[in-house]
Formats: sequence, C-alpha cells, structure tokens
Amino acid sequence: MTDHIVTDTASSPRWLLQCRHGFGSDLAAELADWSAGTGVAGWSRVDNAQGRVDFHSADGECLPLPPAFTFARQAWPVSAACTDLPERDRVGALLDALHDYLPLHLSAVWMEHPDTNEGKALGRFCRKFRPHLERGLRARGVRLDVPRAARLMLWFSDSSQVVAGLLPAGHGRPWPMGIPRLRLPRSAPSRSALKLEEALLTLMAPGERDQWLRPGMSAVDLGAAPGGWTWVLRQAGLHVHAVDNGPLAESLAADRAVRHHRQDGFRFRPPQPVDWLVCDMVEKPHRVARLMSEWLEDGICRRALFNLKLPMKQRWQCVAECRDLMEAGPTPLAWRAAQLYHDREEITVLACPG
Repeated sequence: MTDHIVTDTASSPRWLLQCRHGFGSDLAAELADWSAGTGVAGWSRVDNAQGRVDFHSADGECLPLPPAFTFARQAWPVSAACTDLPERDRVGALLDALHDYLPLHLSAVWMEHPDTNEGKALGRFCRKFRPHLERGLRARGVRLDVPRAARLMLWFSDSSQVVAGLLPAGHGRPWPMGIPRLRLPRSAPSRSALKLEEALLTLMAPGERDQWLRPGMSAVDLGAAPGGWTWVLRQAGLHVHAVDNGPLAESLAADRAVRHHRQDGFRFRPPQPVDWLVCDMVEKPHRVARLMSEWLEDGICRRALFNLKLPMKQRWQCVAECRDLMEAGPTPLAWRAAQLYHDREEITVLACPG
C-alpha cells in the first residue's frame, strides 16, 4: 500500500491554503509580503484553477500555525500527501499514510475540495466517502466528536489524491471549506444581506458581536439601496441612517428606525456620531479607504465595516495600499479583512481604533 503514498516529513514543512477560484496568485502575493515582514522564509506553489496555494518552508524550518490571511478561506499545516489511492481500499491506504500523525482524539473530519463547478462532483464523492473513513478511524481506536480536540483536514484534488493535516482547536474558520452556510430570509430586500451576515460571522468573535451590535445602537449605511445591509442592522436592533439616492425596500421605507437620506455618500455626515459605519458603494478602493479613515479619525463612527472593489490585476498590492493608507493616520487602527464567499472582485474590511 505504501506505493500509493507520499508522506511529507519534518524536513519539508508546508501549509495548504484554500481560496476563491482564480485568486491563488493574489494569495501568493499576500504570503510573500507576510514572509518578508515576519522573516519566515518560504515560497508558494499556486493552483489558480483549484483555488489552492501551497506555502513551503524555504529553509526546512518548522512553520508556525498560519494566521488569518485576507485571500485565504482556510489554511492549515500539512502532515501527509497521498497519491494513487486504490479504488477498492482508499480508507486503508489513507489511514496507513496517517498512522504516524493521527491523535487518539479528533473533534471532526473535514473533507475539503475545490470550490468550482468541477469540484461539485468531488463534493458528492466526499459526502459518500466520509462515513467509510469515520468507521475506519474508529476501528483504529480514534475517538471522534471530542470537544477541543484537533480537526483532521483532508483536501481532495480528485478521488485518488488527498493532502492531510491537523488543525488545532480554535484555529481556522469554523466552517467546512471556510464558508458559513447562510440562507436568505424572504424578508431581506436583496442578496447583499448575506454578505454582511457573513462578514459579521467571519470578522468578529461571538463575544464581539454581542458587545458591538446591541439593540439601540446607531449606524450609517452608505450606498444602502435597496437595503440589504440596512435590513441586517435592523435585525440586530440598530437605528440606521440609510444613505442612497435610490429607493429603499418598502418595508424599510416604512420603518421608523430607518431614516432615508437621498444624498451623496461621500458628502453625508450624520447629525451625531454613530456606533457603526457600513459601506458597500461601488467606488475606487482608495477613495473608499480614505473616506472610512476620515470618519474614524474624526470620531464620526466607532467602527467601520466596508467593501473594497478590487482591480483586475495587482489586487493584493491594492489591498496593502488601502491598509497602509488607513494605518498612516495619527490614531492607530485595527484592520481585519477577508475575501468572503459572497464577495466577488472585492474584499470586506472591519476597521476600528486599535
């Protein structure tokens, strides 16, 4: 069975990072900047078609656990890679490959695959394969569903090739594929509501959401129409200034806790400081970043959550420039950013005084 297995050793540590199809080069550019800034020497192999980047240690030194990267949906250290798994005994070959790495307790087994049209068939294979693998793990004495235990991560390029690793509890996004499963309520005015819902789940810890989004707080929504983001804020009990020359959904227009301002989002200022500024305007990213920075620096809002629409090329360079622009002010700003599942050629940023 060892003919089917290529096992990584401590002399060649690497991470596997998952991203949106076509954004692997942008993630690799982000990794290069991170490597230069931290002194962790490494190089990237990019598979844009699959939405995958492998970051290899350049000097054979152990890599730390990967931090959150803007363009990465999930990132984890690799333990072993298996090729040419036999169709009749994939479970046995895979478990043999993982023998030296498997702990006695696991919180879960996640089977990841490319988030592409071609990957849908692979997703169906993974769902069918999962119960067989879990039975095999239990037969070898591994307990599953153990709280605070590591998670077994498996990336299938196809049904015969898999990369495996262990991700400690509390690291990485808490959803398979790094994607929260959200449903659009019928009462939501637009699908943009899902983008803000995902941002609140991804960029904030549960305790932060409870503390920072309380009923009675105030917000400004720039570029609000037809009201997807305003609707999400109202579900949390916030009072909202919705700023857009376009119309709001009837339910929001009739809501006394929503005040509609038909004004230019770059010129509008609220009568009093607010807790939140949110913005999904289709504008040049540097212009939006400057506006967000002005509101935060001037104390008009306490926190800002906004989208940056990215160019077709040098997207990481654009993100880094916007981050540097916002961090260059006299007040230190904490910046958290992610390319969400519901984002397209854009990222979503949470910024607040740090």
